[in-house]
Amino acid sequence: MIFGFGKGGRDDDDDDGDAEDEEDDLDFILFKGALNENNPDLAENSRLVQAGLLPAKKVISEALARRADTVRIEPKGKVAAITYLVDGIPYPAAKMPPKAANAIIQMLKLLAGLDITNKTSKQSGGIHAEFDEVKHEVRVDSTPVKGGGERLLVRVQNLKQKLETPKDLGFSEELQTKISEIGASKSGLMLAAGPPMSGLTTLSIAMVRGIDAYLITIASIADLQGRDLPHVQEFESNAEDDLETTIRRTKRSDVQVLFVDPLLDADDAKRILEVTEDQCFIAEIPAKDAADGIIRLVSLVGDANLVAQALRIVVSQKLVRLLCRDCRHAYRPNPKLLAKVGLPSDTKKLYRAPRPDEDEDDDEDLCENCGGTGYQGRIGLIEVVEMSDDIKKLVLSGADASAIRAKAREAKMQSFQSDGIRLVGEGKTSLEELQRAFRT
Repeated sequence: MIFGFGKGGRDDDDDDGDAEDEEDDLDFILFKGALNENNPDLAENSRLVQAGLLPAKKVISEALARRADTVRIEPKGKVAAITYLVDGIPYPAAKMPPKAANAIIQMLKLLAGLDITNKTSKQSGGIHAEFDEVKHEVRVDSTPVKGGGERLLVRVQNLKQKLETPKDLGFSEELQTKISEIGASKSGLMLAAGPPMSGLTTLSIAMVRGIDAYLITIASIADLQGRDLPHVQEFESNAEDDLETTIRRTKRSDVQVLFVDPLLDADDAKRILEVTEDQCFIAEIPAKDAADGIIRLVSLVGDANLVAQALRIVVSQKLVRLLCRDCRHAYRPNPKLLAKVGLPSDTKKLYRAPRPDEDEDDDEDLCENCGGTGYQGRIGLIEVVEMSDDIKKLVLSGADASAIRAKAREAKMQSFQSDGIRLVGEGKTSLEELQRAFRT
């Protein structure tokens, strides 16, 4: 089912010629049903459709036309602000009356199969969509705000550009081998750790995809929100079963690697850790980085010994912008700079984004690929903390995250910094972008 009325998102009988001429310059996104299959009856919500559908289509379409993959709509006093995020950088897009913004928010919630009568609880959903003849997924997250109203975060994924495999995310050969080996051992917990908006779920899925599904039986009991994992069985939980019962059922079905929901509940996390001797688990946890993920897991379950015994590896990711291949500038680095950042002394050139004084101000001369920003797309810096004997000793002694980071660096484990310098040396990003990302 397509929610929309053609390119402009309205009936052909609309007589507003001026508006039609303006909107015909923009290809509008087509909404094609909720990811959770809870498709709404638009006729029952005709007033909302009339007020919110066309503005919602216009906001998302304009964002995509400007290369944004994320849209924020949030109330700010007497107005509501719309912000586009292009490669993770926020750009103000529009301000509008709260009533108009609320119509857009409720329309997108409706299309995502969410409860528009519930404005006091967090909700998450998604929409199948098509833009410029390419399939997309529109992820919708609503959050209530103080004083009434809701904040909406909309993330749009071009399905032709999905990043789901270890290779897509730039995992090193060494890391891919470690993940494969842990999966093959059919024991232990592999953890993806990171803050919101860091691609945490994508990272955990890449870890799942890093295990050979032809040799190892992999299943998921996680809420994938409509995502498809090739060769991974979606294990159906019975409504009356708790997590412990569901895990026992997966073992009886010879599932050797199990992908589970994020570790947020202490009892569930403890149950998983207690049964990792003969089954491997992959999960995610909200955290600042890999070391912080270990500390948060210990705090969650309240048993450092259990974490030290069961946890095998923690992987984290920080997103940085990729240099535009069409307009990046090469330069010869100073030998002192190479030594300072840890690049090989024989490095002949590095790359950076063009500077304002190097290009004409005329918009016609701006790079068509990146719009003059000097960057297009993002890539992850990957950090890894393995549960070596030294790391386990720190965990058991009650050490904090900074001590774990220091020990990991001492052991030459892959860090955000080392992986970032690798990407700079390969010409994929710049030193300036690394500085921006670490400041943030």
